[in-house]
Amino acid sequence: MSKRPRSLSAKTSAPAAVAGLLGVGLDHADGHKRVTTGEQFVLVGGSAETHERMTETTVKTFEELKRRDKRLETVDRRELAEIIHKSTPR
Repeated sequence: MSKRPRSLSAKTSAPAAVAGLLGVGLDHADGHKRVTTGEQFVLVGGSAETHERMTETTVKTFEELKRRDKRLETVDRRELAEIIHKSTPR
């Protein structure tokens, strides 16, 4: 009997990649519960200023991914880190 590897059938193949961004702000002293959601992201917490920065960064990140014709599921982690850094307001 030969020991050949079996190919994966449709039932045992890996599921499609699922990706998303999660932003958590920890500097909220005013008691407001801030939550912003999108198709591939969730932003929670933070002061008004922090939450706004997270929102702006996330929007710009997805705009840049679109410009580069990339998807969150497939973009290289290093490239994504560079995009997020570039998208963060100064």
